[in-house]
Amino acid sequence: MRIYVLITSVDPLRVWMHEDGFLRFCTEKYEMPSGNNMDNLCMHLTNYAINKNNSKFVPSTDVNSEGSKRHLKWFKNWLDNKGHDSAEIFKSIEKIIVKTLLSVQPSLVH
Repeated sequence: MRIYVLITSVDPLRVWMHEDGFLRFCTEKYEMPSGNNMDNLCMHLTNYAINKNNSKFVPSTDVNSEGSKRHLKWFKNWLDNKGHDSAEIFKSIEKIIVKTLLSVQPSLVH
């Protein structure tokens, strides 16, 4: 999951989270790493540079696309359709981002 955060000040800490971002998916179905599949990078890594050359790579065409790279808006809709409260989940994610930045704020100020 890629979420964009803009820090406009470190003292005081001011953080803005963008409404959209994206998710990247492996092009091969995940299996626990083993001696037989450790070399299958398309199963264990979501990097675009690795997966774009896989025959199972599906380009995303719009916000609602279910390709190998999907918009965060798609994910929020998916969560809501599965009975989860995406707004509450993303409030929790926001809190995690803020707490993470607070933990390094003294270094950022320095």
